[in-house]
Amino acid sequence: MKNTPFPDGFLWGGSTAANQIEGAYDQGGKGLSVQDVMPRGISGPRSETPTPDNLKLVGIDHYHRYAEDIALFAEMGFGVYRFSIAWSRIFPKGDETEPNEEGLAFYDRVLDELEKHGIEPLVTISHYETPLHLAEQYGGWTNRELIGFYERYARTLFERFGSRVKYWLTFNEINSLLHAPFMSGGIPIPEGGVPEQQLYQAMHHELVASARATRIAREVAPEAKVGCMVFSMPIYPLTPSPDDAVAVMEADHGNLVYGDVHTRGAYPGYFLRTLREKGIELEITDQDRDDLTNTVDFVSFSYYMSIAETADPSKKVAGEGNIMGGVPNPTLEASEWGWQIDPVGLRLVLNQFWDRWQKPLFIVENGLGARDQLVEIDGEKTVVDDYRIAYLNDHLVQVGEALQDDVDVLGYTSWGCIDIVSASTAQLSKRYGFIYVDRNDDGTGTLDRYRKKSFGWYADVIRSNGASLSF
Repeated sequence: MKNTPFPDGFLWGGSTAANQIEGAYDQGGKGLSVQDVMPRGISGPRSETPTPDNLKLVGIDHYHRYAEDIALFAEMGFGVYRFSIAWSRIFPKGDETEPNEEGLAFYDRVLDELEKHGIEPLVTISHYETPLHLAEQYGGWTNRELIGFYERYARTLFERFGSRVKYWLTFNEINSLLHAPFMSGGIPIPEGGVPEQQLYQAMHHELVASARATRIAREVAPEAKVGCMVFSMPIYPLTPSPDDAVAVMEADHGNLVYGDVHTRGAYPGYFLRTLREKGIELEITDQDRDDLTNTVDFVSFSYYMSIAETADPSKKVAGEGNIMGGVPNPTLEASEWGWQIDPVGLRLVLNQFWDRWQKPLFIVENGLGARDQLVEIDGEKTVVDDYRIAYLNDHLVQVGEALQDDVDVLGYTSWGCIDIVSASTAQLSKRYGFIYVDRNDDGTGTLDRYRKKSFGWYADVIRSNGASLSF
């Protein structure tokens, strides 16, 4: 076996989210979340009530099949599994004083299965599934009261599961709030959009809530490690123009501020300038400032794509799939959904985050959404997904390069390790997994699970601690 840059103890695994996998939206005492009225994902309007065409209402029925799925993860050799807890399973409306025991018991059973297979849980407290009641009655995270509701929810989780879960994430992709207010912040979007003043105030409320959760974890579960979670997206200047370089810096600041606050405990000067120039004055109490000093133990992030940026307005044509804005990079190819494929960008992000924050890093989402074709080979149904293998191999090679740069990387959890409903499009045909789930965009299918070719490939990567990769 050849040498590998991946250290002993590197955590290999996969990642999912409750709203995209569990289903059972109205079982076990669960209340409605914002996802239950988003039948088209980010790309479409919300409905007033859950509709049958919302694939997330059933997901892949993980609520009833979690033991089968976790056994498959163990077969691949997972050392860690990142999943989220559905807030509205624990507090159905979000503002109750007592939690729903049936919801807590479900996650106890999930943790039992993970422990049986020796898989470390990595739990996201809030993953794009704010209780719908908090959105409709309180205006989502624009309302300061949500800090207290989230604080009660987080404390409940730490008290119940703190001795069983070492790694926690407070909010999924917290820096998506300004781009996807309803999904990320439970903020109803009126005609004309949400005023910037409200968006930035909501951002502040989430950052304070995240810091309070970190403080509570240290009180209740002192052995636990709490991280923030951001989407990462390297940004390149479209041309060598200094103006384009400044445009990159300013766009980068819009993403990095969340990590800066989580790791440094205060708002950076460039962000305060942004607020001044926008005429926005945030309501920040002395208690808020004190709360923000509860900084995280590590930084986790998703990585799917990079973008380019320019100061020339005539060239600002957003890429079809780059929902966070930016300009398509003419040197890169893109997936079917317009996400530009850039393995080297992952090494750049790892170095940038390590140099900037000096906190251990955890890659908790990375993967390729593609239309897979189920075929039969030697009597077994499978998917020959060489394109996914090539994508993941190239990205993991760049993680190896970053490790040789002496970047501290805790682990890697591939996104959608089993096929799930897409967050951005609410499709099942946009598949990421190593495991094929027989369910279609029209809701038909058996829900049976089949191992793809990438299943065995990833098992080899884990077994060899990365030595089997094609460097």
